[in-house]
Amino acid sequence: MGEVLLVRHGETEWNCEEVFRGRRDVGLNDRGREQARMIAEAMWGYRVAGVYSSPLSRAVETAKPVADALGIEVMVDDRLTDMSFGEWEGRPRTEVEEASPELYRSWLENPREFRAPGGESVGDVVARAWPAMNEVAVRHGDGVVVIVSHRVVCKALLCTAIGAGEAAFWRLRVDTGSISALASAGEFWVVTRMNDTSHLAELGDVSGADF
Repeated sequence: MGEVLLVRHGETEWNCEEVFRGRRDVGLNDRGREQARMIAEAMWGYRVAGVYSSPLSRAVETAKPVADALGIEVMVDDRLTDMSFGEWEGRPRTEVEEASPELYRSWLENPREFRAPGGESVGDVVARAWPAMNEVAVRHGDGVVVIVSHRVVCKALLCTAIGAGEAAFWRLRVDTGSISALASAGEFWVVTRMNDTSHLAELGDVSGADF
């Protein structure tokens, strides 16, 4: 296997407003579309063999400029979709925190055990996204694969790759439009780049919020 470039989708209005997204299909805002363009430019020089995306539009809209520049199609894989936040989806963080303070605290303090009402756990995300990433990498041999997904998915994959597990979820940061990289080392993956936003420098500072 070669290398996986793990991209978090560009910014949406719900990122700015700190609204839980999950499976809600929210598109990119203007800044997010500009981030997508810059991500595509950042891929120049890589031997990209395939571009894969979550089915949600914010991810597909981020992946498409990369694929278009390469003259290939975006391959959608449902296993790369965002974590389901169940009843929290579409609700602002402040509203959720006020209505369910203990459960919200669990999300921040014990992500390994957390599950929103009607939603998934981070472990559920790992169970579907980790095999998806490995299958895509095997399919393309020594080539570079771009995977565009979401905050929870990207963090879960990185935590799994370094052997830290879901408990380390909040010890990693993955900003919108960021690129992380994993290189194959035989039976395991080596994280060679994490939360790189240098290609977005002309847009100014990234938000301080991990949302």
